[in-house]
Amino acid sequence: MLIRVDPARPEPLADQIAACVRRAIADGDAPAGTRLPGARELAASLDVSIHTVLAGYQRLRDEGLIELRRGRGATVRAGTPDGRAAVIELARQLVAAARRIDLDETELLELVRAAAR
Repeated sequence: MLIRVDPARPEPLADQIAACVRRAIADGDAPAGTRLPGARELAASLDVSIHTVLAGYQRLRDEGLIELRRGRGATVRAGTPDGRAAVIELARQLVAAARRIDLDETELLELVRAAAR
């Protein structure tokens, strides 16, 4: 699993770390039981504070995606939702709702972009 951060982006580094792990889980690259890199090791490789890595991991723990155990590290939990499939289903529902009220593709994309800000 590749975890990258970009200090130039406006998102906090801990959020970027969590997003990389979420993506790996959603794409199936980190199935249940996968051990995440140790916090110290990841912090050193990304050149960030260990506290930044732990903050990202804690967000994932709070979302129910990983288990954090002192001395054992972080592992992907069993039964984690398939994020990509869930987003695809929501996108289909959004398109259907937009069609019901006669929104065209341009208007729908504008709404999605506005919601992402």
